[in-house]
Amino acid sequence: MDKKQENKKVFLEIVSQLRELIKLENIQPGDKLPSERVLSERLNVGRSSVREALRSLELLGLIETRHGGGTFLASFQSHQLVEILASFILQENKSIEDVHTTRKMHEREAIRVICSKETLRKLPVWESLFNNLEEDEDTVRDHILRELLIASGNRLALKIWLQLAAYSTKPLKQFTVDEEKPVLQRLLQALQMGDEREAFDAYEQWMDILKTSI
Repeated sequence: MDKKQENKKVFLEIVSQLRELIKLENIQPGDKLPSERVLSERLNVGRSSVREALRSLELLGLIETRHGGGTFLASFQSHQLVEILASFILQENKSIEDVHTTRKMHEREAIRVICSKETLRKLPVWESLFNNLEEDEDTVRDHILRELLIASGNRLALKIWLQLAAYSTKPLKQFTVDEEKPVLQRLLQALQMGDEREAFDAYEQWMDILKTSI
């Protein structure tokens, strides 16, 4: 199993385990969930993988992490949308290409919003990501995309995007390759300059590279 499929498997196993715990143990909103260590032992995966999956679940609104207190089940209203999306995406006859296309719609809209607002263009995260690429540090693909959605400020779009990314077959978890770096740098520069056309062009070029790197 390659890294992409392994990451997706871990994410889905954690979600499945939490759903079983909630049903079997009648866990109510506000109740504490198992620790990273317990989930790691039950799923036989590393704690870092559990931690990453829990962070995604927290962004989705499924759980709440309290500093020094552990992880707790969020209110039903917080994850009702996630349940609907998951049921839709997990239908066997649903084309994964539709999932990918819908994900791209949210990513492009995030780019448009960022380019249109000076405060978002000046966020330090773009310079930080650019420098990481310049220094050949490992930059994870989904981290850049996730920052786009977070910066755009649309929490609903972020929740939808995280679900789509979790079930997408596209390689969002592999490290960038040399061919991608100049394209990603061009995208980040375009975001900082507010050049929407250049940003879209770089984004589409990046997506074309991803299609050929599977």
